[in-house]
Amino acid sequence: MRGTGRGRAVLRRLLRHPGALSGLAMLLVLAALAFVGPYLCPWSHTDVDYTALRRPPGTRHWMGTNRIGQDVFAQTVWGLRKSLLIGLLVALFATVLAAAVGACAGYFGGWTDRVLMFVVDLMLVLPAFLVLVVLAPRLREWGWLALVAVLALLGWMVTARAVRALTRSLKERQFVVVAELMGVPPARIIWRHILPHTASFLITDATVAVAGAVISETGLSYFGFGVQPPDVSLGTLIADGTDVALVYPWMFFFPTGLLISFVLAVNLLGNALREALDPTAVRTSSVPSHAAAPGISG
Repeated sequence: MRGTGRGRAVLRRLLRHPGALSGLAMLLVLAALAFVGPYLCPWSHTDVDYTALRRPPGTRHWMGTNRIGQDVFAQTVWGLRKSLLIGLLVALFATVLAAAVGACAGYFGGWTDRVLMFVVDLMLVLPAFLVLVVLAPRLREWGWLALVAVLALLGWMVTARAVRALTRSLKERQFVVVAELMGVPPARIIWRHILPHTASFLITDATVAVAGAVISETGLSYFGFGVQPPDVSLGTLIADGTDVALVYPWMFFFPTGLLISFVLAVNLLGNALREALDPTAVRTSSVPSHAAAPGISG
């Protein structure tokens, strides 16, 4: 009953937040566009219309065509779908890994904590962009799921440190001490008592991490290290349209506008979630440092 009451209070605070409904509405529209849009368009993202090269938006091609006659709307919604999938999977895997490592390090302490934190520190000093450049040829062979795995492995360390600090404080709480005295196994204590009390932080962090993962994928694809042709993402579309942004603006501004809209929506919703889960938080529009493109940071 206590959990249900807290959930209702969080929901009320979330619905009253000025940015929550706006961010959620934008995300729903973008998700519908990404997963329903390809079925509404008569063109596939791989179709080529040789009679309409670089044609501006019209009734035949809603967002115009690119330099080889491919439909920009079909490519944009398909690229949006791929970028969203990558962002969601990266955030999910990175959050799960960070929660597991941080909770184990904070709860067990001792040599477990030292070994896990050594791994975290080692990962933090690795030049992520250099690692991705080295792995780029393999990523082209393994596909976009390999890109998800690499981005997730490069984006969980800061969150793990925060979870470790939260776990060390929770370990001294009475409900954890009582569970230990009752002989509850450590894995069950972590799962049933530690992680639920870090859920507020993890949910907010994962929400913002989605935007960071999408930005990372976009940046990598822009430089040719991410999604590979004939597949497309927002990054590849922005890269293709950069050189002709002023001459054929529809090739550049449509995918760029969707990217900006998605990041804005996620930041609005993430900020609203943080304030709803922690009503004492001071309202701010800042983004956690780890959300800034883990795949292309130093």
